[in-house]
Amino acid sequence: MADDERSSLLPGNGHGNASYNNRRLSKLVQQDEEASSMVKSHVTVEEQKMAESSVGERLAYNDYTTIDWLHDLVKESYRLRFIHNRKGLRFKALSLFDEASGWIAAALIGTLTACVAFLVDVAEATVSDYKLGYCTRNPLLNREACCEGKTPLLGAQSEIGVDCTAFKEWSSDYAPRFAIYVAFALAFGIISSTATMFTKRSLPAATPGPTDKNHSYGSPQPVASGKTMYMAAGSGIPEIKTILSGFVIPDFLTFRVLFVKGFGAVFAVATGMCLGKEGPFVHISTCVGYLVAKHFPKYRDNGRKMREILSAACAAGLSVAFGAPIGGVLFSYEEISTYFPRKVLWKAFLCSMFAAITLKALNPTGTGKLVLFETHYGTSYNPVHYLVFVLLGVAGGIFGGLFCKLNFIWSKWFRSFSIIKTNPVFEVFLVVAATALLQYPNPLTREPGDVIIKNLLVDCRNDSSAKSWVCQNEARADGNWNYVGFLIYGTLTKLVLTIITFGIKVPSGVIIPALDAGALFGRLVGQSIGSISPGIFAMVGSAAFLAGVSRMTISLCVIMFELTGELEYVLPHMIAILVAKWVADALGKESVYDLAQAVLGHPFLDADHTMQVVQRKNALAEELVPPRQTMEEITVAVPSSNKVPRALLERKLEQLKSRGLMDAGLVLVQNGGMVQGYVAEGELDFGLTELGQIYAADAEVRLLGDAEEGDFDLSHFVDRTPVTLCEKAPLEYVVEMFGKLGLRYLMLTEEGTYKLVGVIIKKRLVAYLDDLKDE
Repeated sequence: MADDERSSLLPGNGHGNASYNNRRLSKLVQQDEEASSMVKSHVTVEEQKMAESSVGERLAYNDYTTIDWLHDLVKESYRLRFIHNRKGLRFKALSLFDEASGWIAAALIGTLTACVAFLVDVAEATVSDYKLGYCTRNPLLNREACCEGKTPLLGAQSEIGVDCTAFKEWSSDYAPRFAIYVAFALAFGIISSTATMFTKRSLPAATPGPTDKNHSYGSPQPVASGKTMYMAAGSGIPEIKTILSGFVIPDFLTFRVLFVKGFGAVFAVATGMCLGKEGPFVHISTCVGYLVAKHFPKYRDNGRKMREILSAACAAGLSVAFGAPIGGVLFSYEEISTYFPRKVLWKAFLCSMFAAITLKALNPTGTGKLVLFETHYGTSYNPVHYLVFVLLGVAGGIFGGLFCKLNFIWSKWFRSFSIIKTNPVFEVFLVVAATALLQYPNPLTREPGDVIIKNLLVDCRNDSSAKSWVCQNEARADGNWNYVGFLIYGTLTKLVLTIITFGIKVPSGVIIPALDAGALFGRLVGQSIGSISPGIFAMVGSAAFLAGVSRMTISLCVIMFELTGELEYVLPHMIAILVAKWVADALGKESVYDLAQAVLGHPFLDADHTMQVVQRKNALAEELVPPRQTMEEITVAVPSSNKVPRALLERKLEQLKSRGLMDAGLVLVQNGGMVQGYVAEGELDFGLTELGQIYAADAEVRLLGDAEEGDFDLSHFVDRTPVTLCEKAPLEYVVEMFGKLGLRYLMLTEEGTYKLVGVIIKKRLVAYLDDLKDE
């Protein structure tokens, strides 16, 4: 569309009448069906059609705001009617493509995620082995590929010269070998953390910071302040949960973050720290999902639809991390997503399937199989072993509960020191040094995390595994107390090191360290039970410890049997996982990801957990009614002319900006306080600064009613059907409506008169609920 045609649609350009503008717009659309925007505000075709509805238009959401799930639902309906009601072969083809676009996007996301995972897996395996030596045949090969499988289970001791002459260690003496190991680990840690620093961003504050007590919703309001985030740090799961719940974290899913996340994960895992790349794979898959979905208008222009495809993308992350396509789907449903209808389930299934197919074809492990830790124990358990599985569940729950509490305390305390807070790379240096010094002396913990699990799950009754270091020590006739000591030492060091590691500024996850600790403890328990293989208890123990940390249940059980191929041991996993969850919940209701969200300060409404707190409070919705001064600032009394002075709106807009909430707005009332509509801050700002350039400073602004020629009309930005609730309603109603409907704001009215008494926005509700949890 030409610029002069666009400008002619703006009010005051000789065509001020709204109905004329709409007819003019329809004519132009007929002339150019490929037009992607109609006005300077980049309002799309289907959004323009909404101008005459009672729903109102929305602009792009600004930083750290919430999306409007209900509005996006109606917006999608307008889009579908615009596409599917057109006649002709061309539009029939477009309609069919639109219906298939979700499946196409899911398949592309799964395929591309597997390609990225392949590169990360291969690079990490090679780089990690540089701490021990190099391949003389090809320095780019990792140890297992260099030795072509000649080293049983990678030896668990790095003393592999007997079995593999192609892989040369840096030294045959212990001290130089130890020093080189530590030096490489430190170098890898610095590389990873330095790369992560390139994703540093400043964001607006999500929860109350410096307070202004004159502007409160039952708790102090933040002034305009911000915070710093390292987008590629951590696992990314807490941030993804926040995004999928309806909040916006800008720049978190860009290609830059994707690249740094993959690059940083290679070197972070190669250090040998107590972290894994499985959590970062979920972030990577979500980045891929976002970058792919941006090319489909149905997802790019709709926050609700975008979150549907991102939920499906999360499944691909776990699928490639563990070779567990079904477990990945269940993980997205159980642990990540807030909104997961059946159509998302089907797309997640397809996305995860394509990821698994592609990864199997690429074959990063060289086995040609998806199963990472394939085991064949060949023996079954007896009813008496149920007690052992319960014991493992109790231990896993205690481990998880302690880890969550101690990691939360450590993060708050240690990272409050200025030298640590301002120098994240220095913290990584300290953690890498501590990890290398504590783990290298123990042959069981010297290897990367996934290799540790593989070594501990072996069945020593299998001839191919009998030569491994673990089996040789368990078969010793002169006692194996040193080996038992290594198991105890390994379990304790994994707990301590994982506590201080989780949350440092490198790409990292907590899944593999938890599995390692559980496998070490399970193998230890198995030493006193000779009837079946100790590897069985290592397998069940790893699931129990991860359940205690993450509180996953069904998805974890499925992941474990996909990970090992041992379908017969589903029942022991179920017992241990449930017991671990019960014990961990008794110590603290929140999982490691929930606590990480609290530490990072992300706004997140967890309706399931917070409902229990609210039910004990026995409060009413009126507790969230703002004080009188706040209500005076956010309320606009619209006269019968349906117009207000521009200066009034500009003054109230400045007051909104000074409060720093950014997704607040003004509520419009008439007839003594009856709610007539709501206009959000971002839309009001756009209307006054962009559309209002051609109007005088003392102009009257129309907010309600039908526009007339020459009007400064902002009525099409007004939501004329805001959701309302009586102030005497139980607070549970408020939490349920925000959680289930995805509201952005809720009007509270007076009992009996239905006059406006207050407005609740989502971020303020989250802050209020956080205060309740701390009581």
